[in-house]
Amino acid sequence: MGTIRDWPAAERPREKLLDHGPQALSDAELLAIFLRTGVSGKTAVDLARDLLNSYGGLRALLEADRRHFCATHGLGIAKYAQLQAVLEMARRHLAEQLRRENPLENPDVTRRYLASRLRHLPHEIFACLFLDNRHRVISYEELFRGTIDGASVYPREVVKRALHHNAAAVILAHNHPSGVAEPSRADMQLTRRLVDALALVDIRVLDHFIIGDGDGVSLAERGCL
Repeated sequence: MGTIRDWPAAERPREKLLDHGPQALSDAELLAIFLRTGVSGKTAVDLARDLLNSYGGLRALLEADRRHFCATHGLGIAKYAQLQAVLEMARRHLAEQLRRENPLENPDVTRRYLASRLRHLPHEIFACLFLDNRHRVISYEELFRGTIDGASVYPREVVKRALHHNAAAVILAHNHPSGVAEPSRADMQLTRRLVDALALVDIRVLDHFIIGDGDGVSLAERGCL
């Protein structure tokens, strides 16, 4: 069987990316560039297709735990470390972009950043973006960790952290491990409690994002704040 080097240049993933940009590549072609090499009897593209079929898609592969990932034929600990580095660079790139912009003026960047931090987690996490008086990001913190069913959130601790950062405003966020981002009655009640608690120290709640499998839900966009 021939290798990718034997393919016409226009069909090789790396050359295709350089000529047309990464958006022109399929998931399998992008993954093949990451893998770099195939296994006996399979090119990197063939291996990438097999992996995507086995995991059910790119996201499931990228979010696989270490044990499962490293046990997969064609992968291993070196590839796992490489992948984690790539994912962390992507998160830091989004964080830098978020710090350069006003989260209120570009809510999509905020949504993407929060999804990158929370969407893959198997347990519920409650987090805050602390903002200055010009609504620039000071810090992101994960404050409470729960089970697959929920997290206990203490308004007093949220206020304490906001004062620590000298924040003028906050954006709240938590994930639903079920993947369904629709806010529950408990979510709405919690949001109101936090709005009231933070208002006592003149700190505004600008939004509360709920992160699921698809696009996160913004309570501000829903008119719930």
